[in-house]
Amino acid sequence: MDKTTAWPLALVYAALIVFASLFPFEGWRAQGLAPWEFLAEPLPPHYWTGFDVAANVAGYAPLGFLLALGFTRSGWPRAAVPLAFVLGAALSLSVEFLQIYLPKRVPSNLDLLLNGGGTLLGALAAAALERLGALDRWSRFRARWFARDARGALVLLALWPWALLFPAAEPFGLGQVLERLEIVLADIFEGTPFYPWLPVRTEPMQALSPVAEAVCVGLGLLAPCLLAFSVARHPGRRVVLLASAAALGVGATALSSALSWGPAHAWAWLSAPARAGIALGLVLAAAAIALRQRACAVLLLVVISLHLALLNDAPTSAYFAQTLVGWEQGRFIRFYGLGQWLGWLWPYATLVYVLQRASRRALPERGV
Repeated sequence: MDKTTAWPLALVYAALIVFASLFPFEGWRAQGLAPWEFLAEPLPPHYWTGFDVAANVAGYAPLGFLLALGFTRSGWPRAAVPLAFVLGAALSLSVEFLQIYLPKRVPSNLDLLLNGGGTLLGALAAAALERLGALDRWSRFRARWFARDARGALVLLALWPWALLFPAAEPFGLGQVLERLEIVLADIFEGTPFYPWLPVRTEPMQALSPVAEAVCVGLGLLAPCLLAFSVARHPGRRVVLLASAAALGVGATALSSALSWGPAHAWAWLSAPARAGIALGLVLAAAAIALRQRACAVLLLVVISLHLALLNDAPTSAYFAQTLVGWEQGRFIRFYGLGQWLGWLWPYATLVYVLQRASRRALPERGV
């Protein structure tokens, strides 16, 4: 069975669909209706828009594509499209059933049809690309460029630009969760015997100095580069990966800024410390191009640990808090918190992956 990246990506995408469909996960209660009653509603429903139609189809198309690709690469090419369609439709039906218990969500038979249609379109696209040989070319490309066990790293690298879309207090500053975690834990355990056991800061958080901010930005850009280097086969190809990571990171951060404050402010985040940090990250990544894969993996552990320590020891600004409110209320794009969770969890998931990979007795060292 081929170890394709399609399966982990499909699982992650399915989890994001469930999160988006059931957000905000509060107010659960029985409303005196059977979960399947919406199936008998007349079509089309009273309230629908063209955006809803496009969003439902487009939202499930990647899932159908990834599922069909996974089945194809796992030795089920003929059944890939129908199996992908059945799984996508079953997922849609399940979340529609659950939405009947959420007052803020409305189950819809039209959504179910559109989600199934999107899944089918994505699966057919995967089948078409397979017949045209595009997927075989990708497999050959991956075999030339990356180690055989690179599946986890490629999934994390594919998710990194999406994680950057949600606003961060610092450019490339993923994983800043400590301040919010302290507040959540205090709210949960307030008035209980466990409250005095919570760790309490004796000194207030201090804002990062310009130098520390530049270092934080540089480490945030260096992390995905080292992750790519830890699975890349040849130093020359690492140069391309470095340039691609920098372009994607800067582009995603600019898009996030444009969504937060408007297109005219897309580059407002590019302050002097941010520019210095980008330059620092590029220099450090260039210096690591010749390192072996295991050395890159171990260095990545150090980089992420330092980055998280710097980032979580600094408070968020009032302007950043105001930006989060705008995003969490769906001011520009209704991500329903998906980007936020990706931004919070990406560095920690990377730590777990790299620890698991670096702990092996030997990593592939072909080409480097």
